[in-house]
Amino acid sequence: MRARLALAAAALLAAGACATGPSLENRGEITAAPGDSRRLTVGTAGFTESELLARMYSLLLRDAGYRTEILSVTNRELYEPALENGQIDVVAEYAATFADWLAAKVHGPDAPPAGSPDLGATMTALRALAAPRGLTVLDPGRAVDQNAFAVTREYAAKHRLRTLSDLGRSGQPVRLAAGDECVRRPYCAPGLRRTYGIDVTAVDPKGVGTTQAKQAVRRGDDQMVLTTTTDATLDEFGLVLLADDKRLQNADHIVPVVNRARAGGSGPTRVLDRLNTVLTTADLARLNQQVDSWRRLPEDVARNYLTSKGLLD
Repeated sequence: MRARLALAAAALLAAGACATGPSLENRGEITAAPGDSRRLTVGTAGFTESELLARMYSLLLRDAGYRTEILSVTNRELYEPALENGQIDVVAEYAATFADWLAAKVHGPDAPPAGSPDLGATMTALRALAAPRGLTVLDPGRAVDQNAFAVTREYAAKHRLRTLSDLGRSGQPVRLAAGDECVRRPYCAPGLRRTYGIDVTAVDPKGVGTTQAKQAVRRGDDQMVLTTTTDATLDEFGLVLLADDKRLQNADHIVPVVNRARAGGSGPTRVLDRLNTVLTTADLARLNQQVDSWRRLPEDVARNYLTSKGLLD
């Protein structure tokens, strides 16, 4: 199925030059009324969480009378232009990350970050960047998938750690398992030192939340791992998250982004807002676990969750 979706996505995007939707690359103010097409394409970036969100969006829209299809496009450089052109109508995004990405697209790679730990400021910046491109950013939900740091339960208990501030006050030297970019990224090693006073002695370049990184922390080779707040496998490695109590990380709340001309009307907004008011960070982590660890199908996991929350009959 995924191979067919990928082939369909490639064919769709290859035909982008012939698409009927206008290019919005240099468009100014958008004046057309928001659309409410009854046939909508929901995009997914192909990884578990994106697949789950796309399935939930699709199921809710179908339940409300829309005809939907899901298109897997594993690269933001491809699916964002498709969203602008109406080849994709709805996609789940991450507020601060998408704001930064659009800022770089509009102003160049050296543009200052548009996202921040402040959700309100992030949403204002994101909507200002998205609107001229024909995109509408709906309200953020309760679920947040942002960078997070985990240690073993034993290490946390030994040093009485619940927060990153606790770790900084402990004075413990920390070897951090993360991606190699962590050395220079402000949210990673530099931010941990500056914001929390954590003694990061080295970055072990094993990747963000990878099995190898978590194993290194479990063995004691490293003391902490960079992962995400919706990581579904922490329990398997005996790891716990330390709270980002000084808000080093940006506000990566999950937000539906829609093509305004096709799905910017009140109908899709009302449908997708129903999920926003229910889905939490912990819920999303559990859903990821059901797919990644329990090997359940994203469609089944999504349907069961929506049903359990009274969003589907």
